[in-house]
Amino acid sequence: MADKLIGKGPLRGYLLEEVLAWLLRSSGFEVLTAADDLDTEPKVLKEDKNGLQVRGRGAWHQVDALGQFRYVPPFSLPVRLFVEAKYLTTTPVRLPTVRNGHGVIHDVNEAETTTLTAPGAGRPRTRYRYNYAIFSTSGFSPVAQDYALAHQISLIDLSTPDFAVLRDLVKNTADTVHAVLEATPAAQRPKMSDMRAYLRGPLLDMNPGDVELADAIRGPLDYLAQALYSRSQLGLVLAFPAAPFVLGLASDDLYSFVDYAREHPTHAVRPRRINQPASHPVWELRSAEHPEAYALRFSLPERIEKWIVAQDEGMPSRTRYVKRSMLSTMTLYWMHGEHAQTFQLRYEPSELRLDR
Repeated sequence: MADKLIGKGPLRGYLLEEVLAWLLRSSGFEVLTAADDLDTEPKVLKEDKNGLQVRGRGAWHQVDALGQFRYVPPFSLPVRLFVEAKYLTTTPVRLPTVRNGHGVIHDVNEAETTTLTAPGAGRPRTRYRYNYAIFSTSGFSPVAQDYALAHQISLIDLSTPDFAVLRDLVKNTADTVHAVLEATPAAQRPKMSDMRAYLRGPLLDMNPGDVELADAIRGPLDYLAQALYSRSQLGLVLAFPAAPFVLGLASDDLYSFVDYAREHPTHAVRPRRINQPASHPVWELRSAEHPEAYALRFSLPERIEKWIVAQDEGMPSRTRYVKRSMLSTMTLYWMHGEHAQTFQLRYEPSELRLDR
């Protein structure tokens, strides 16, 4: 049992981490724990009191959630994604957070790849390609955006109105649980790790072990899990353009998109910028052939938007070709049971213009 009362802010952050772990799983990733490290010593993953740790070349690094993509691209390495969650109300994520992410990724991608002293010395170890994504409920500062773009750190803005239901769900759940914890004698308060283990049972199909929680705590956590599973109002899915960042797409009717994409797994879309109060510019995607079928929206930090929509004039032809190739498609993965369905949205990079 825990004797120290956790604050509302950290509790919201922990719950957002679990929501994002579920998002990883529903977007084609396996959420990893230390038990998934099948290599012999030295291990790459371990658990401590702060959660999952990943071995780097120079240190161990704590991770909010770690996903490994289910499929390995040909002639490539298995892809792993660090996810960092920031539930803030007013202050945008600043440079130190993004700089720390770059340092972590650089260190883990430089980790040793052969076993020199353990049994089986000299045997090549499994290598992975690690990437980093930061989710923020309050946007990102301009300097943080510049640094992230330069070092291929993905920034996903959850401050737009489309994510209000998700933000409120996390906030209300955390505040309800916090009120129960506050009224519980210190010696009887459950640990945060126990509450997270309980929540991962329904969200990630993980065995929570011998976790016992009061009904007043289980109730809000069960409601959170059910709301995520229903996705009736939580239309959140990850999209992967052929570019150095990840997009978080939102929809108030996600199943309309899924139903359409199942019939048209590869189709053309039309992107347009819309007027919406948010920390960063908001864009909308609709089917080019059937624009009434669905609408997906995403936010782009200003610096990343500027990079994407920059005029082609003055670019060398090779640079222009590479940029257009990178920004002509985005891929989404939708889990159907244990099978990941693949949808590809195609568009003309020239349509990503601000003066249209």
